[in-house]
Amino acid sequence: MTTTCLCGAVSVTIDAKPAFINDCNCSLCRKTGGAWGYFAPASVTASGETATYSRADKSSPAVDIHSCTSCGTTTHWTRTEAFIAQYQTNDMVGVNMRLFDPEDLSGVEVRYPDGKSWTGGDSFGYRREAMAISETTRW
Repeated sequence: MTTTCLCGAVSVTIDAKPAFINDCNCSLCRKTGGAWGYFAPASVTASGETATYSRADKSSPAVDIHSCTSCGTTTHWTRTEAFIAQYQTNDMVGVNMRLFDPEDLSGVEVRYPDGKSWTGGDSFGYRREAMAISETTRW
């Protein structure tokens, strides 16, 4: 499956639908417009010029957000070098699933984590029940 940013300068290809999509309400996800599918790094190919942003409000941010340098669309995130060094793993890439047509994501569960209230400790709660993308139920 391949998608592009709004202007088409950046493309992202994944090898399969995600197991689920997180539509989080934390400030990072809300302000970047991301609804994330998670993949092994080898399962994602991104091409085109992107600008990266790491959170300035965290002492050790875990992800670099990638956006198209032309249209500004948030396309994906990758683990930061600091995260990889600290945890000795590069375990996932997040792809902004809002860039794909909902028809292509039919059957994928959308989860709604309450990242705004999450303190970074244990598991986060959810602000509403999950739903599966279908022809009659879109997210």
